[in-house]
Amino acid sequence: MDWNGLKIFIAVAHNRTLVAAAASLDTSHSTVYRRLNEFEAQVGRLFERLNGIYELTELGEEMLIHAQRITHSFNDIERHIAGKDTQLKGIVRITAPTSFSYNYLPDHLLRLKELYPNIQVELIVTNDELNMSNRLADIAIRVTTSPPEHLVGREIRRIKWGAYASTEYISKHGKPTCLKDVKNHRLIGATGTLRSHRTFSWLDNNYALNIDHRSDDFIAMSIFAEKGLGLAFLPDELARKGIKRLFTFENERDNQLWILTHPDLRKIERIKVVMRYLATALAES
Repeated sequence: MDWNGLKIFIAVAHNRTLVAAAASLDTSHSTVYRRLNEFEAQVGRLFERLNGIYELTELGEEMLIHAQRITHSFNDIERHIAGKDTQLKGIVRITAPTSFSYNYLPDHLLRLKELYPNIQVELIVTNDELNMSNRLADIAIRVTTSPPEHLVGREIRRIKWGAYASTEYISKHGKPTCLKDVKNHRLIGATGTLRSHRTFSWLDNNYALNIDHRSDDFIAMSIFAEKGLGLAFLPDELARKGIKRLFTFENERDNQLWILTHPDLRKIERIKVVMRYLATALAES
């Protein structure tokens, strides 16, 4: 059976459009279209096309069950073979949230390149969990209290929360030194799904009238604070050069920073070296 055609089929089945499937495979829309048609010519009609949405036929449903079993077997073999790799060269794919990708990793990756010039890093900036079984990522840097059980790694450090404001804001409105001073200041709140976060639901319950600006993104909040729009309550990894930490926000429990990988990948020398380097570097950041 055509292995490339099978991969195309699975990608379309999971993503339901050719554009999304092509993006997940890092290939072109036209390639996915052509390969899928060739594969269906071999095995039969696998999809119904409805306004650009690809829905599995009965044959497609049956094919997907068998295809996923085959894919898992190939992934197991690939990870087992990769686990024997002892060379300090090749690609290491790292996934990390926006805060660390923007504020910390560039400097650390520059130093990593000086130490290990033959290791090539691909950075995937997302908070979403990626499938590490099929090597979408080799290393995950995550802020979480409960890392996935199927991954291995360690907690790097704890991250506290603080109140932040710009120098300009402080010069105009004064510097709050504790939580009781917040009632006299303008605040930056949350919207969207972030509004249900413990910190921001507390702000809404206690100081809703002080909130003039909101965002559903921590980095946007930090920029709002930098521009003088009010106080922002942020995890300390979101600190920027343009804002000052005023006091610790004791109402919020510490975040946990983890570095993780798939058990089958932890013995690959380049992955092991990058994990060890980043764990040390981020612990000291």
